[in-house]
Amino acid sequence: MSETKRVRVRYAPSPTGFLHIGNARTALFNYLFARHNDGDFIIRIEDTDAKRNIADGEESQMTNLKWLGMDWDEGVDVPGKYGPYRQSERQSIYEPLIQELLDKDLAYKCYCTEEELDAEREKQKANGEMPRYSGKCRHLTKEQQAEKEAQGFKPSIRFKVPANETITFNDMVKDDVSFESNGIGDFVIAKKDGIPTYNFAVAVDDHLMEISHVLRGDDHISNTPKQIMIYNAFGWEPPIFGHMTLIVNESRRKLSKRDGSIIQFIEQYRDLGYLPEALFNFIAMLGWSPEGEEEIFSKEEFIKMFDPKRLSKSPALFDNVKLTWVNNQYVKKLPLNDVVELSLPHLQKAGVVSAELNQAELDWVHKLVSLYHEQMSYGAEIVPLSEMFFADAESITFDEEETAVLAEETVPTVISAFKKELEALEVLEAVEVKAAIKRVQKETGVKGKGLFMPIRIVTTGEMHGPELPLAIEVLGLEKVLNRLDTWLKNN
Repeated sequence: MSETKRVRVRYAPSPTGFLHIGNARTALFNYLFARHNDGDFIIRIEDTDAKRNIADGEESQMTNLKWLGMDWDEGVDVPGKYGPYRQSERQSIYEPLIQELLDKDLAYKCYCTEEELDAEREKQKANGEMPRYSGKCRHLTKEQQAEKEAQGFKPSIRFKVPANETITFNDMVKDDVSFESNGIGDFVIAKKDGIPTYNFAVAVDDHLMEISHVLRGDDHISNTPKQIMIYNAFGWEPPIFGHMTLIVNESRRKLSKRDGSIIQFIEQYRDLGYLPEALFNFIAMLGWSPEGEEEIFSKEEFIKMFDPKRLSKSPALFDNVKLTWVNNQYVKKLPLNDVVELSLPHLQKAGVVSAELNQAELDWVHKLVSLYHEQMSYGAEIVPLSEMFFADAESITFDEEETAVLAEETVPTVISAFKKELEALEVLEAVEVKAAIKRVQKETGVKGKGLFMPIRIVTTGEMHGPELPLAIEVLGLEKVLNRLDTWLKNN
């Protein structure tokens, strides 16, 4: 294909599920490649497998791609001259082309039943052979075909794979790739109901939509020789192919939808309160790397520097720790009001704050969230981070290390003195709390960890956390006095 031809790429999901992290990466790399080259990014819906399609699969794809920050030049919602953009609406385009291959004797009708095909595959496996169609219907005469149809058999259409050919293509990621035609076997291009199969429809659509480059996952590489054969049969020029390496988990296994250690779907990240810009950044670095050490970039920066030559030849590691870090970088830069907006629905869903907040409650939530603004990575994280603010005094338990601190001889004296200081306060504010702790130090002669740590553990139930005076202010006078009192009564 000519390198000067306009860049046109496509993301072509099947609406059989929600937008998965692997599909999102495919869409994103195509989007960046198109925008970098001032080309076109097309969304095509491959929905011919009606049995597996789910009701809102298509909507999930589009909605979540938009949420991530992608737009497209053509698609089911952006009409263009190459439509329709759903394969189920392109049957009238496929049928004459299938007939053309039949007329040229480049395809044939196959009357084999599923049972026959299964038996054939099992026999080949038992003989240690690679399963492929034997070609038993390849040479049926017109009379034999008519006899089969008179018996009620409906044919599928198979492509005649040429013998003794090497199909070679230069891959944008893998360089030169070759397949031997003898190992492929005649493949179905139209099912018994007349619906074209994936490999036929994709090749036809990519050609008619003038797709210049096909960037997709490594799992599609075995489909490429079949699609090239379709191109060759019609005398069409194939696009340039690029097969991105697989995404693997921390055990170096292929990312699977059944892998419980990794959140799989973009919608789930959205629901957890991740930022789309952060997820865009993280996904863009899954199997692609820029020059230099920098890891945080805007969408515009990614578009400017995207170079397919920097696509990795090794599997891309999905690193949960890195994902958390990337999101935290973005959350830290957000104004507090935005972080509150991100966090509030999760506090409400957990039932720890009211569904309808008055101004005083909203002000309190702002204070609460501000304590964790620097360390938060996503909205839902506020719930486990802030558990101590909602616990009853009776439910607070201490681990071995905390218990050891509270067993120190001076602790009851410090806690009693601190309680007395707080009871004398008219308003519980961080500055007053700080001053009260200083007065306890002066009164008891206890300082450093021996002073601060017992106060922190008894009031917050934790050894580590936000700045102590601020945490105590957010806890509120009633709750803090109750916790101090409960501990003193039990010790």
